[in-house]
Amino acid sequence: MDFSSLLIKWYKENKRDLPWRNTTDPYKIWLSEIILQQTRVDQGLNYYLKFIENFPTIIDLANSKEEKVLKLWQGLGYYSRARNLHFTAKYIQKNYNGTFPVNYKEILALKGVGEYTAAAISSFSFNMSYPVVDGNVYRVLARFFDINTPIDSTLGKKEFKALAEELIDKKNPAEYNQAIMEFGALQCKPKQPNCENCIFNSKCLALKNDNISILPIKEKKTKVKNRFFNYLVFSDKKHTLIKNRTEKDIWQGLFDFPLIETVKPIHQFEKLNLEQYKILNTLTDKSIQKSIEYIHILSHQKIHATFWSIQIDDISCVQNDELKIIKEEIVKYPVPKLIENFIFKK
Repeated sequence: MDFSSLLIKWYKENKRDLPWRNTTDPYKIWLSEIILQQTRVDQGLNYYLKFIENFPTIIDLANSKEEKVLKLWQGLGYYSRARNLHFTAKYIQKNYNGTFPVNYKEILALKGVGEYTAAAISSFSFNMSYPVVDGNVYRVLARFFDINTPIDSTLGKKEFKALAEELIDKKNPAEYNQAIMEFGALQCKPKQPNCENCIFNSKCLALKNDNISILPIKEKKTKVKNRFFNYLVFSDKKHTLIKNRTEKDIWQGLFDFPLIETVKPIHQFEKLNLEQYKILNTLTDKSIQKSIEYIHILSHQKIHATFWSIQIDDISCVQNDELKIIKEEIVKYPVPKLIENFIFKK
C-alpha cells in the first residue's frame, strides 16, 4: 500500500467520532476549524456544541450581537477568532445571501481564514483536492521523510506544501486530509509517539535515523513579553465598575475592571498613578485590599496581575467612562479568563 492508502486504512480503524466529521455543511466545518485553531479537540468540542445550539445557521450567527458571541467564546482565548467569526458571518449574509461560498479563492478571502482553513473547508465540504497543512501534518511529513527544513521558514512552507500536494489522494481528498491530521493527533504525537505500533515504522526515515525527537524543526523562538496589570476593583454595597476593552490589544471587545498598567510590579497602592481617580485621595471612608499576584500566560505574553479591591460608600464619585453594574451581574458580560479566575476565587 502507498502512503495515502495506508493512512486512510488506519483512519477508518482509529478515527474519533466527532460531530463535524458527520456533516458536509460548510458553516459547521468552518466553525469547527476556527474553534480548533490553537485549541485541543477535547476543549473545543463543548464550545462547538454550544455555538451550534445558539447559532444553528450562519444567519443566526450573523444576526447575533458581538457581545453574545464573545460571551459564548469566553475561556477559549485568541478572541480575534470570535470577532472574525461574527464579522465573516455578517459578510456572507450580505454578499452571498447567507450561503457559504464554494470557490476556494473566495473562501480564502474570508476574514480569519488562511490557507489551512480554506483547504479544510474546501475538502471536507466540497471534496476538492486542497491539502491541509497544519501542525499535525508538518510533524507527520517531517518525520516520515526526515525533513530538516524549518517548518516556519519560507523555504519550509513551500517544501511541505508541495509535498502535501503530491501526496494527497486526489479521488478522496476529504478522507485523506482527515486521516493525516488524525494520525498526527493520535499516533505521531509531539512527545512520546507510539513508534513501535506505527503503520509506518518500517518506512519512517526519522525513526530509522533516530531523529523523531527533534522533528519538526522550527527556526524562530517566540519572545515572551512580561506585562504588569493593576486592576482597580471598585465596589460599594451593590455596585462595581467595569470597562469595555475597545483598544487594539489582547481581549478586544471583552470587559474587565479599570486598569493601570505599569512597567514593573507595584506593591504599594500609593505608588500607582491614580490621576484619573485622584478623588480617592480625598476619601476617608475607603478600604483597600491587595490580592495575590495572578499569572496568566498567553502565546506571546505573560500577564502579572494584581487586583486592588477598593471599598467605598458610593462608586459614582470615582466613575468616569466605566460601566456601573450590580456586582452579581458581571457574570453576564464576556470577560477574559484572568478576570473570571479572580471573580470565582473571590
